[in-house]
Amino acid sequence: MANTIHINKHSRVPSCSPKVLTVVPLPCCALQVPMEIFKCFYCISLLVTFTVSAVLAIDPYSEALLSLKSELLDDDNSLHNWVVPSGGKLSGKSYACSWSGIKCNNDSTVLTSIDLSMMKLAGVLSGKQFSIFTNLTNLNLSHNFFSGQLPAEIFNLTSLTSLDISRNNFSGPFPGGIPRLQNLVVLDAFSNSFSGTLPAEFSQLAYLKALNLAGSYFKGLIPSDYGSFKSLEFLHLAGNSLTGSIPPELGQLNTVTHMEIGYNLYHGFIPPELGNMSQLQYLDIAGANLSGPIPKQLSNLASLQSLFLFRNQLTGSIPSELSNIEALTDLDLSDNFLTGSIPQSFSKLTNLRLLSLMYNDMSGTVPESIAQLPSLETLLIWNNRFSGSLPQSLGRNSKLKWVDASTNSLVGSIPPDICVSGALFKLILFSNKFTGGLSSISNCSSLVRLRLEDNSFAGEITLKFSYLPDILYVDLSRNNFVGGIPLDISQASQMEYFNVSYNLQLGGIIPQQTWSLPQLQNFSASSCGISGGLPSFESCKSISVIDLASNNLSGTIPNSVSKCQALENIKLSNNILTGHIPDGLATIPVIGVVDLSNNKFNGPIPAKFGSSSSLQLLNVSFNHISGSIPTGKSFKLMGSSAFVGNSELCGAPLRPCPDSVGIFGSKGTWKVTHIVLLSVGLIIVLLGLAFGIFYLRRGIKSQWKMVSFVGLPQFTANDVLTSLSATKATEISSPAVVTKAVLPTGITVLVKKIEWEARSMKVMSEFIMRLGNARHKNLIRLLGFCHNQQLVYLLYDYLPNGNLAEKMEMKWDWAAKFRTVVGIARGLCFLHHECYPAIPHGDLKLSNIVFDENMEPHLAEFGFKQMLRWCKGSSPTTTKWETEYDEVTKEELCMDIYKFGDMILEILTGGRLKNAAASIHSKPREVLLREICNENEASSVSSLPEIKLVLEVAMLCTRTRSSDRSSMEDVLKLLSGLKHLDDGRTSKEGQ
Repeated sequence: MANTIHINKHSRVPSCSPKVLTVVPLPCCALQVPMEIFKCFYCISLLVTFTVSAVLAIDPYSEALLSLKSELLDDDNSLHNWVVPSGGKLSGKSYACSWSGIKCNNDSTVLTSIDLSMMKLAGVLSGKQFSIFTNLTNLNLSHNFFSGQLPAEIFNLTSLTSLDISRNNFSGPFPGGIPRLQNLVVLDAFSNSFSGTLPAEFSQLAYLKALNLAGSYFKGLIPSDYGSFKSLEFLHLAGNSLTGSIPPELGQLNTVTHMEIGYNLYHGFIPPELGNMSQLQYLDIAGANLSGPIPKQLSNLASLQSLFLFRNQLTGSIPSELSNIEALTDLDLSDNFLTGSIPQSFSKLTNLRLLSLMYNDMSGTVPESIAQLPSLETLLIWNNRFSGSLPQSLGRNSKLKWVDASTNSLVGSIPPDICVSGALFKLILFSNKFTGGLSSISNCSSLVRLRLEDNSFAGEITLKFSYLPDILYVDLSRNNFVGGIPLDISQASQMEYFNVSYNLQLGGIIPQQTWSLPQLQNFSASSCGISGGLPSFESCKSISVIDLASNNLSGTIPNSVSKCQALENIKLSNNILTGHIPDGLATIPVIGVVDLSNNKFNGPIPAKFGSSSSLQLLNVSFNHISGSIPTGKSFKLMGSSAFVGNSELCGAPLRPCPDSVGIFGSKGTWKVTHIVLLSVGLIIVLLGLAFGIFYLRRGIKSQWKMVSFVGLPQFTANDVLTSLSATKATEISSPAVVTKAVLPTGITVLVKKIEWEARSMKVMSEFIMRLGNARHKNLIRLLGFCHNQQLVYLLYDYLPNGNLAEKMEMKWDWAAKFRTVVGIARGLCFLHHECYPAIPHGDLKLSNIVFDENMEPHLAEFGFKQMLRWCKGSSPTTTKWETEYDEVTKEELCMDIYKFGDMILEILTGGRLKNAAASIHSKPREVLLREICNENEASSVSSLPEIKLVLEVAMLCTRTRSSDRSSMEDVLKLLSGLKHLDDGRTSKEGQ
């Protein structure tokens, strides 16, 4: 028969692969007679048979995994080898056994492990594929971006011994059914977004050894059933939103060696029953809102090595019985309300490496027995009320690394052997009453950070910097040192910060190679009696602040100062410097404050200052400067007080510069002179009459006075009142209202009104003067204030580009956000660390961050909240207000830092997270970072590290207790990428 189909090795049909099946039926179906129709159907069915055979060539494991792959987002193509090769089925084996993350038994017939960890996979899992993996013992989905609910089908994998779903974004309640996994040994669900209550049924897992449910949003109580685990060794429930009391039943966990249940919102006491956990080696209940005393029953934990109870509200004294835990290596009881002294019995803790008692209300002396501990490395006792001297043998018997005893009432000298082991890298003793010298640390080559400011140390600064290769930070300010700055300071190649200010008898000179230090940012030596000249700036690289005010410096400013391209602030006032102001100083791109007042400079002001976009203040008052004041925009708001005391200097805001011989020196000008004099006299008479009428109407109590600040325009009270009258601003009833006014000089200002009482005028005026003299490129300038005995009008710069609250409503790129965060940090750092006493902002919020024409952020209304408090009747009645002010506003400085962190989170999330700092710490860091990166479309290599760093700073700033927050000084260093984060849960950032 002509159309008979022959199926042999030459036939097209049997040899077709699934890729070419579509072209085979054409010859069959081309037959037109009825008999051939039947043959056509036969041909199609034959093709279907071969197709099914091809599909069946994929084994069930491979088919299920390919189905799973189809649900996933795999941007990095991590599963690129999850494919079935052509060529038919492997004899009894699974293709999947050779795929990434898959393990099988020895003959590759049974799949035993799926490990997809750290593959950057995302998506929502249906779970429908899991029923096939009946022999699976290990499932690891950790460090990915999976979201949605965890599929309950996972609990059909009854052979599982290890389930790791940590560091994802699974959400919703944890599904029921986990008791079906009776072979489970490890369950790690750390850092997800689970909510609801902790499932009590976990306790039914008889063989479970490790349970990690930390870092999610579980709420409610810890189930009392959790005390019935039979084999549990590791329990981690920290970083959730758990409430209620800690169940005493947890004391029945006799197999647990590691328990972390802190960073939750409990109430009540630490259960004494926890002392029955006989195998416990690690106990962390930090940051858990616990109160009451530390139970002495914890001393029964004979195997305990680490006890962390910091950041709670614990009271009472430290039980001396804790010394019975001889295995203890780490004891942190900081950030509580503990009283009493350090127990003498702690001498028995011979394995103790860390003792942290900082930020409590403890008193007494530091026992000599603490210095005898052979393993002690870290001693943190700052911010207590300890008195007496440090043990003189401290450091002699152990490899001491870190000592912080700052802010106490300690006396005496630095222990002579404190660095004898050669391991000490942080010594922080500021704000005590220490005396003596520095001989015990002169050659301490391991030192990285040294803070001794605000004590009574004396003698020469005997630090040998050539032996201190790693020193980063030295603050010796406000002591009684003499003998000058060590001449080998240029050997400290890692030095970033050096401050010896207010050592009034220090004397000496500035060592020649000082500016060559490659990492130096801040060099402060004001009020030290230093003489000699300024060294050459040839190798100046990174320095941003030079403060040498109030010394006896002579000579000129070297022209090489132009090499300091990072210089923002240079203060050389009250010296005897001479010569011209170098042109190079005006070319530094970020220069903001230049204070050369009260010297003997001569010659003109460099014209290039007029084109500087960063210049905030140029103070050349009381020198011998001549010529004309530059007319650029940088000088538009600089008043005469920045230029007075220079008889040959002219131009606005001083007298006009004569273009030619004046009319009063010309022939026949006596007539003009008389006319002018008569006109002036008439004007004076009229003004006198006008003011007389004004004062008669207003009364003597309504006399207005105007105060303008150094370096700013000298407005008059009449200028201000006239402008306010024109804008009806005098009718402002609330001090919160800000009014824009245009002064007769053409300058636009912002005006805020305060009502005060006569008894508080002097103190308030002094404080406003401090605010007005606080100059920084990231602070809005307070230009002056106009007042009588009832009212004060504060005059601020008017900045035209809106505030941060308005900016949040627009789309802006990451670079602009980062610049804004850094600018705010710089402004706050200046208020907190460069002003003395420190000035808290007090009302840090988005609307108080305003932008200039270059979109540089400026802090507005700093200190204003304090003024309002005083106006409401809490004003001090004496000019000795600084101490009182410090006590009242100490917490406000910490609150500034907290609000700054909160503001960062809002900036990072485009306004989505408002007032989120209180809850954000319980959210998994990886999840938060992922959301932020998506918000900022951050995919570049350069922006991702910045985002991570800024997020880390936000976390540091918004820690629950203020003592754990970074200082603004260290925040700025972190944001500048100049200092790594300290690795240590008890570290005190900012010291």
